[in-house]
Amino acid sequence: MLITPAYAQAATAANPLGMVSQFLPLVLIFVVFYLLLIRPQQQKQKQMKAAIAALKRGDRVVTGGGVLGVVSRPPRAADEREIEVEIAPNVRISVLRETISAVIKPQAANDAKPASQAAAAPLGGLGAKLKGLFGKRE
Repeated sequence: MLITPAYAQAATAANPLGMVSQFLPLVLIFVVFYLLLIRPQQQKQKQMKAAIAALKRGDRVVTGGGVLGVVSRPPRAADEREIEVEIAPNVRISVLRETISAVIKPQAANDAKPASQAAAAPLGGLGAKLKGLFGKRE
Protein backbone atom coordinates (compact mmCIF):
# COMPACT_ATOMS: atom_id res chain seq x y z
CA MET A 1 0.00 0.00 0.00
CA LEU A 2 2.28 2.68 -1.20
CA ILE A 3 1.12 6.00 -2.50
CA THR A 4 2.49 6.89 -5.86
CA PRO A 5 4.30 10.26 -6.18
CA ALA A 6 1.91 11.42 -8.89
CA TYR A 7 -1.09 10.93 -6.58
CA ALA A 8 0.57 12.81 -3.71
CA GLN A 9 1.44 15.76 -5.95
CA ALA A 10 -2.07 16.01 -7.30
CA ALA A 11 -3.47 16.56 -3.79
CA THR A 12 -1.43 19.72 -3.19
CA ALA A 13 -2.22 21.17 -6.60
CA ALA A 14 -5.96 20.92 -5.96
CA ASN A 15 -5.97 23.94 -3.57
CA PRO A 16 -4.32 26.94 -5.27
CA LEU A 17 -5.56 29.36 -2.56
CA GLY A 18 -3.94 27.37 0.24
CA MET A 19 -1.25 29.95 1.08
CA VAL A 20 -3.66 32.89 0.92
CA SER A 21 -6.19 31.20 3.14
CA GLN A 22 -3.47 30.47 5.71
CA PHE A 23 -2.39 34.12 5.95
CA LEU A 24 -5.89 35.60 5.87
CA PRO A 25 -6.52 35.15 9.65
CA LEU A 26 -3.20 36.84 10.45
CA VAL A 27 -4.08 39.80 8.22
CA LEU A 28 -7.52 40.08 9.82
CA ILE A 29 -6.00 40.02 13.32
CA PHE A 30 -3.61 42.82 12.36
CA VAL A 31 -6.44 44.93 10.91
CA VAL A 32 -8.54 44.53 14.06
CA PHE A 33 -5.50 45.27 16.23
CA TYR A 34 -4.84 48.45 14.24
CA LEU A 35 -8.45 49.65 14.38
CA LEU A 36 -8.96 48.95 18.09
CA LEU A 37 -5.56 49.80 19.59
CA ILE A 38 -3.08 51.60 17.37
CA ARG A 39 -5.30 54.17 15.63
CA PRO A 40 -7.14 55.42 18.75
CA GLN A 41 -3.83 55.75 20.60
CA GLN A 42 -2.35 57.80 17.74
CA GLN A 43 -5.39 60.09 17.76
CA LYS A 44 -5.13 60.54 21.52
CA GLN A 45 -1.44 61.41 21.25
CA LYS A 46 -2.19 63.93 18.50
CA GLN A 47 -4.90 65.59 20.64
CA MET A 48 -2.57 65.74 23.66
CA LYS A 49 0.22 67.27 21.57
CA ALA A 50 -2.19 69.93 20.29
CA ALA A 51 -3.45 70.65 23.82
CA ILE A 52 0.10 71.12 25.13
CA ALA A 53 0.99 73.35 22.18
CA ALA A 54 -2.07 75.51 22.93
CA LEU A 55 -1.32 75.99 26.64
CA LYS A 56 -2.07 79.46 27.94
CA ARG A 57 -1.98 81.24 31.25
CA GLY A 58 -4.65 79.96 33.64
CA ASP A 59 -4.96 76.41 32.24
CA ARG A 60 -4.96 73.63 34.82
CA VAL A 61 -2.47 70.86 34.15
CA VAL A 62 -1.42 67.55 35.67
CA THR A 63 2.25 66.63 35.53
CA GLY A 64 3.62 63.14 35.10
CA GLY A 65 4.26 62.97 38.85
CA GLY A 66 0.61 63.75 39.62
CA VAL A 67 1.12 67.39 40.62
CA LEU A 68 -1.89 69.60 39.86
CA GLY A 69 -1.26 73.22 39.03
CA VAL A 70 -2.21 76.29 37.05
CA VAL A 71 -0.02 77.54 34.22
CA SER A 72 1.42 80.90 35.28
CA ARG A 73 3.85 81.35 32.39
CA PRO A 74 3.43 79.33 29.20
CA PRO A 75 6.42 78.83 26.91
CA ARG A 76 7.28 82.03 25.07
CA ALA A 77 8.77 80.39 22.01
CA ALA A 78 7.72 77.25 20.19
CA ASP A 79 11.04 75.58 20.97
CA GLU A 80 11.05 76.46 24.69
CA ARG A 81 10.63 73.38 26.86
CA GLU A 82 9.94 74.85 30.31
CA ILE A 83 6.53 75.92 31.61
CA GLU A 84 6.00 77.65 34.92
CA VAL A 85 3.19 76.09 36.98
CA GLU A 86 1.73 77.47 40.20
CA ILE A 87 0.95 74.57 42.54
CA ALA A 88 -0.04 76.66 45.60
CA PRO A 89 -0.46 80.37 46.28
CA ASN A 90 2.92 82.00 45.56
CA VAL A 91 4.59 78.61 44.94
CA ARG A 92 5.72 78.20 41.35
CA ILE A 93 7.70 75.40 39.80
CA SER A 94 9.17 74.96 36.34
CA VAL A 95 8.22 71.76 34.57
CA LEU A 96 9.21 70.39 31.21
CA ARG A 97 6.56 70.44 28.52
CA GLU A 98 6.98 66.69 27.99
CA THR A 99 6.08 65.91 31.63
CA ILE A 100 2.56 67.33 31.35
CA SER A 101 0.25 64.36 31.19
CA ALA A 102 -3.14 66.09 31.05
CA VAL A 103 -4.73 69.48 30.51
CA ILE A 104 -7.86 69.90 32.62
CA LYS A 105 -10.56 71.97 30.99
CA PRO A 106 -12.88 73.79 33.41
CA GLN A 107 -16.43 72.50 33.22
CA ALA A 108 -19.14 75.13 33.23
CA ALA A 109 -22.12 74.73 35.55
CA ASN A 110 -24.48 74.79 32.55
CA ASP A 111 -22.91 71.64 31.11
CA ALA A 112 -24.49 69.41 33.77
CA LYS A 113 -27.36 67.18 32.63
CA PRO A 114 -30.81 67.85 34.02
CA ALA A 115 -32.19 65.18 36.34
CA SER A 116 -34.80 64.12 33.75
CA GLN A 117 -32.11 63.23 31.21
CA ALA A 118 -30.03 61.38 33.78
CA ALA A 119 -33.03 59.26 34.78
CA ALA A 120 -33.89 58.51 31.15
CA ALA A 121 -30.42 57.11 30.40
CA PRO A 122 -30.67 53.34 29.80
CA LEU A 123 -28.92 51.05 32.27
CA GLY A 124 -27.54 53.90 34.33
CA GLY A 125 -25.68 55.56 31.46
CA LEU A 126 -24.02 52.42 30.10
CA GLY A 127 -23.74 54.08 26.69
CA ALA A 128 -21.80 56.99 28.17
CA LYS A 129 -19.48 54.61 30.01
CA LEU A 130 -18.79 52.64 26.82
CA LYS A 131 -18.26 55.88 24.93
CA GLY A 132 -15.72 56.97 27.52
CA LEU A 133 -14.01 53.57 27.37
CA PHE A 134 -13.65 53.41 23.60
CA GLY A 135 -13.29 57.13 22.89
CA LYS A 136 -15.37 59.47 20.85
CA ARG A 137 -15.62 58.72 17.12
CA GLU A 138 -15.68 61.73 14.83
